[in-house]
This record gives sequence, C-alpha cells and structure tokens, in this order.
Amino acid sequence: MTKNHELPEVSIVIPVYNEEAVLPLLFERLYPVLEALKRSYEVIFIDDGSRDHSAALLRRQFQVFPNTTRVIFLRTNVGQHSALIAGFERARGSSIITLDSDLQNPPEEIPALLNQMYKGHDYVGTIRRKRNDSWWRHWASKAMNWLREKITHIHITDQGCMMRGYDRDIIDAVLATTETNTFIPALAYLYAGNPTEIVIDHEERAAGESKYSLIKLIHLNFDLMTGFSTAPLQLFSLIGMAISLLSLIFVMYMGLRRLMLGPEAEGVFTLFAILFFLLGILLFGVGLLGEYVGRIYSQTRSRPRYLIQAVLDNNEEKPASNKNS
Repeated sequence: MTKNHELPEVSIVIPVYNEEAVLPLLFERLYPVLEALKRSYEVIFIDDGSRDHSAALLRRQFQVFPNTTRVIFLRTNVGQHSALIAGFERARGSSIITLDSDLQNPPEEIPALLNQMYKGHDYVGTIRRKRNDSWWRHWASKAMNWLREKITHIHITDQGCMMRGYDRDIIDAVLATTETNTFIPALAYLYAGNPTEIVIDHEERAAGESKYSLIKLIHLNFDLMTGFSTAPLQLFSLIGMAISLLSLIFVMYMGLRRLMLGPEAEGVFTLFAILFFLLGILLFGVGLLGEYVGRIYSQTRSRPRYLIQAVLDNNEEKPASNKNS
C-alpha cells in the first residue's frame, strides 16, 4: 500500500455520477486487484455532481483506505471527460488507468493493461471481447467508429470502452491542451509514440442505468469529428460543388425544354421535391458549420472545465475547496 507523501507507481482514475447502487461492489472488487499488484497505487474517485448517496459512499471509502484513496467532489455535473481531467490533474502515478464506475470494465483486467505499459507502450486502448449492450448501442457504436476512423484517421477500434492505460508523459500532454471540449482517448492517441490495443472482458452494468443516451452519443461523436478533423467541411464543400454543377445542368435542361415545349405544369412537384432535397443538404451544411463555430465560441469564453467543491486527500493538510481549472 502507498504510504503518505510517497509517489505511487499506479493511479486509477474513476469518474462517478449517481452510482450508489454499484459502488460497494466496485470497492469490493477493485482494491484486492490493486493489492495483488505488489506495487504502490492510489485510487482517485471524481464525484461528478452526483445527486444520490454516491458522495457519502466515497467519503466512507476514504475513511477506510485513507492512504490509497483520494476523492474529488465537483460542484456540478460537467461530464465524464471533464471529470477525468480533474482526476488527471491530481494523479501522481507514472502509469494511469481510467475505469468506469459501473463495472462494465472489470477491475480484474487492470494487470493486463499494466503489463502492456511495462513493455514500453505509452497508450493502451481496449476492445470489448463480447459486448453486453443493447443491439442498437452495439451497431451505432460500430457505425460511429467506422465513420470516425475514416474522417480523423485515429485508429481506436472501440472508442466506447473507457478502460485505458496512459503513460505519465501522455497525461501531461493532455493536460497542457487548452481545448474546452475534447475526447481524451483520441487526444492521447495523437500524442502516443507507441500505442497498442488489447482485448478485455465486458460485463453487463452491475446496477443503475447508463448515463449515455443516444443523443449524448451523437453529440460526443460530433465533438470527436469536429475536434480532430476538418474533413467534414471539406466533404461538404465537394458535395456543394457537385450539386451546383448538377443544378446548373438541370436548369439548362429545363430552359431548353421550356423553349422547345412551352410552359408545363406537370413538373412542378418534381421541382418541389428537388428543392426540398437541396434545402435539406443546405441546412445540414449550416448545422455542420455551426458545430465548428460553436467550438470556437466555447474556446474563446475560456470558462473553467469544472469547479471543485472539496477534496479528500490524506497527503494534504486539509481538503481543498473552491478550486477550478
């Protein structure tokens, strides 16, 4: 176990949001795995503005394991990735593992990730061996993964699995990035010099409900694509050029037809259909452009990613409060 003020070798960073039903089982399974490593470690829980009894359970766990447990309480819910950033800023280990709190990522897989890191890999991604999700989440994830890889050239086989390993240098590079909205695994992949992926088990959620709805997944993938590539804008420009050329040809055809056959009323509905199609593409383009402009707007406001309400840390003289980043 890690002694006070001694830098741990391994940091486990776990964001928590309304997980009171699963936290006791997580504690029961996680700590024996870490003790078996025979390496110094710390566990950093980030309470992301939970509204249930998660905060009380985390406080109790800190009291039981004060030398190896640290808890960060955020004032409001800021989302998984911002919560992870809060944990990264306090992680002290040379190897950092991120883990979901819902036990879909088994803690027993932590040694497998660390083994890859000890072999020299500075980023270890994971692929779920057999996904225990609903069919629509499974196929939506596969479609989003394919689209993201084509647009960004970031090779992450399973972007939905948050259990990953990062070298200290990679995390320092992520923290040095000032983007307000980002996808941490993709950003870390860009910085990694020797990345790898391994296959791990995947379990059904032990209790509670998923915090990622279909809308949130779509929003996340829009963030990912617009944050790491301008390919969508370039693609839309090519589509616009192609449609403009086809429209010009069509207008010339309709003009010649009118000169040769005179005015016709039968083709009005066809013209309306074509018009609505073109308007749909135009609105999609405006929305796509809005995503990029929105990112610029968010960045220029320079608002803090999160606000810390309190920190439970046995290595500090007293809990920190009212901090932001």
